Amino acid sequence: MDYFKYSILAGLAVVSYLLLLAWQEDYPAVAPVTVNESVSSAEQSSDIPVSIPSQVSVQDIPVVNATSPVITDSPGSAANTLITVSTDVLNVTIDRLGGDIVYISLPEHLTRLESPDEPFVLLENTGNRTYVAQSGLIGANGIDGTQRPLYSASATTYQLTEGQDNLLVDLTYVDASGVQVIKRFDFQRSDYLINISFNINNNTGAPWSANLFGQIKRGTYADPTQASGFGMASFLGFSTTSLNDNYMKIPFADINQTSLSHDIDGGWVALSQHYFISVFVPPSESRNSFSFRRNNLNEYIGGFTTSAFTVEPGSTGSQEIGFYAGPKDQYRLGEIAPWLDRTIDYGWLWFVASPIYWLLTQINNVVDNFGWSILILTVIVKAVFFKLSATSYRSMANMRRVMPKMNQLKERYGDDKMKLQKATMELYKKEKINPFGGCLPMLVQMPVFIALYWVLLEGVELRHAPWLLWINDLSVMDPYFVLPLLMGASMYVQFMLNPVPQDPMQAKIMKFMPVVMTVFFLWFPAGLVLYWLANSVLGIAQQWFITRNIEAEYEAKEAAKS
Repeated sequence: MDYFKYSILAGLAVVSYLLLLAWQEDYPAVAPVTVNESVSSAEQSSDIPVSIPSQVSVQDIPVVNATSPVITDSPGSAANTLITVSTDVLNVTIDRLGGDIVYISLPEHLTRLESPDEPFVLLENTGNRTYVAQSGLIGANGIDGTQRPLYSASATTYQLTEGQDNLLVDLTYVDASGVQVIKRFDFQRSDYLINISFNINNNTGAPWSANLFGQIKRGTYADPTQASGFGMASFLGFSTTSLNDNYMKIPFADINQTSLSHDIDGGWVALSQHYFISVFVPPSESRNSFSFRRNNLNEYIGGFTTSAFTVEPGSTGSQEIGFYAGPKDQYRLGEIAPWLDRTIDYGWLWFVASPIYWLLTQINNVVDNFGWSILILTVIVKAVFFKLSATSYRSMANMRRVMPKMNQLKERYGDDKMKLQKATMELYKKEKINPFGGCLPMLVQMPVFIALYWVLLEGVELRHAPWLLWINDLSVMDPYFVLPLLMGASMYVQFMLNPVPQDPMQAKIMKFMPVVMTVFFLWFPAGLVLYWLANSVLGIAQQWFITRNIEAEYEAKEAAKS
């Protein structure tokens, strides 16, 4: 029996250790910001990308100029360099000084469920929060230097009207040589992707050349959509794609140590938080330099610089980049750029989680309620693993059946462990019981259960999604703790159906485990607790049915013998 007990504990220890390693890798803590001596003073004072093509001259580009206004909580009342743009899914404020996006709110996603008129704010530039998207032209004839260009616009307010599928916002600037630059923002109905193009009219007698840059700048404030619960933390930081890693996460703590950079054809740079993301996508045909650094205001900057493009004398030319700011929609992100869908961070089991997410969304397309969709998904997953679960439950039922005989052996041999182990193994052989039969099937199912956990935790679709009665948001805790308490009760019933460990201390720990798990799950999102509760109830039903059949079979055999 000791072999069985220690094998179970060793298996649990290995699984726990692997999960801990994966958690540490996927969700590292954000280290306190400290000044790093390895970052040069030039880099500290500059907001321009550190890693740039050799033909670009280094210039300091402040994200917010000294004369640039600060966005308040009411962007419509901002200073006269600001223009506002509204579509069905985006409220955007653009600063004509540099043409930067300094505010974005999402009308389809609320800050709080109880405040239907308060859209979720993703980008902003307030006194205590900085999160902006900056883009422009640098290099030989670039117009973005230590001073940003002040564009002109035909209006201060733009609105996507009913029946209109796209909205163009043009900002115009003419440099000292007479070259006209039109920075165009193209908004599409029901889309969070903004196409930003730079259209150059070179009416001079000399070639014109510049490099595009785009960068996301964010302060050190916490994720406003972070999930509650013990140990649960979604990744907050930059991510990108490189030649060696299709999906590379760059935590703020890494940037504290040193500036990072790499070059790649195409690519993208994203800033992820729970449920929402902002992404710059440079031209795919360009060799782009990506950089990640921290400025002297302890703000983190991730961005890119393209290779130079040239417009011949007396001709026109253009370059286009994409900027996405919105929810983590796995399929829309996958359409925008290769590997961008990986930013919905399912951890190391993403290849298992992605099809589970697909199945969940397909179910919800039919039932139109994510609470019921979770229950149906749980039933399907349980059905897929029915045979494996049956093997595990059958092994536990047999162990429970022979437990009285094992207790007799323990009383007979007392502290003689060698004789007790020998007699126990003989009993297993006689009763045709494999003490390890219940372990492997459960371990095989663990990756699927963990992947399903991350799907329910990361899915923006569950944010503010109702189920029934008082559960009006599956992404937050059950306000009355009903689901966690029911889950704890179901775990206790499962414990009662399992064989009681012979070790008294181990038996006490296992008996106390439902209480610990109940406390642990009190603050978990209701959608996760609902899944766990449904899985436990289905497990109880299956285990009870198998145990009952085995006991009936044994009684019939005993009756036949007599």
